[in-house]
Amino acid sequence: MVLRSEGRRGWRLALVVLAAAVLLTAGGVAVVRTLADRGPQRPVTGETSAGATPTPPPSPSPTGPPPGAAAITGPLNLLLVGVDTRVSDPAWEPHSDAVLLLHVPRGLDRAYLFSLPRDLLVDIPAFPRAGYRGGRTKLTHAMGYGSRVPGRPGKPDPAQGYELLRSTVSGYTGLRIDAGAVLTFGGFDRLVDTLGGVDLRIDQRVVSLHRRPDGKHRAPKPGGGGYVGPQMVYEPGVRRLNGWQALDYARQRYITGGDYARQRHQQQLIKALVAKILDENLARDPARVDQVVAALGDTLIYAGGPRIVDVAYALGGLSPDRFVLVGLPGASVGRGSGYRGEQLTQVGRGFLPELRAGRADAYLAAHPELRVRS
Repeated sequence: MVLRSEGRRGWRLALVVLAAAVLLTAGGVAVVRTLADRGPQRPVTGETSAGATPTPPPSPSPTGPPPGAAAITGPLNLLLVGVDTRVSDPAWEPHSDAVLLLHVPRGLDRAYLFSLPRDLLVDIPAFPRAGYRGGRTKLTHAMGYGSRVPGRPGKPDPAQGYELLRSTVSGYTGLRIDAGAVLTFGGFDRLVDTLGGVDLRIDQRVVSLHRRPDGKHRAPKPGGGGYVGPQMVYEPGVRRLNGWQALDYARQRYITGGDYARQRHQQQLIKALVAKILDENLARDPARVDQVVAALGDTLIYAGGPRIVDVAYALGGLSPDRFVLVGLPGASVGRGSGYRGEQLTQVGRGFLPELRAGRADAYLAAHPELRVRS
């Protein structure tokens, strides 16, 4: 996997992952080959060597489902990851800056999307391939520890890191991960622009730390420690956002609510994009799907058992009102210099076993504060 972007920072990956959710739930096809869900998985990138002709991905038939779609009945658990990396430093270990799970129960008639905090304290299992002995630390470090290749210092393998992250998330949630998607730099703003923008309900005033009102990046403060110059401001209300605005809005975490607010905004943006794609019947229009895939370029990495084209077609009938956003509340462990990370509250952690048991709707009815308004 090659991570590349000129002059862009790693936090953008946290939001580019939203495009993966759209593709996984609304008919996207962006994989050259897929992986069996037996033994170690290595995510696959759609890149080709310089001058090579890309192999076109399979497309769903406009008149019927692809052969494998009928075999997909659920439940399905899809892991969506945004990776924080430093493209200017090849030795920088990748960290998962956004971790989202999409659970689709048996019957494929609804879906639940929730996030895990990047700083969630978890037990990361031993991973001999990377020389990692296991330990309790922040979730974001799982990919970094797993990406280490013994004998190759300074040359991390993000695909290998994904395997440890997958095991860690599965162990924490108790959910079997059926497939996963990781998105690297670039592509998200082009995706939104390809769709003609997205209508999003801004639920709080957000002042951008990084962008000016004209979309240009704010200048670094002399001596470091922030930025200077005018700031883009997103006011509450339903707004039509273009690519850079959607990306910028949903990545802000130095706001009221912090990272939990950012998680909520990411989920709202996913649902808004899914709604737009479904409204345009993109799941049954291969030509338009190809446009979306072209916007992503080589940024999408997919790992899983079923072919993504089959998963996408099987989920293409989901309606936006059956796409439930869930916010799992948490709290800090330690403060100030003694900060260790985050932990879910009892109510937040209690959602996971109810989801596994097929009682998510009853749990959300008893705890309506967990539902995120889209």
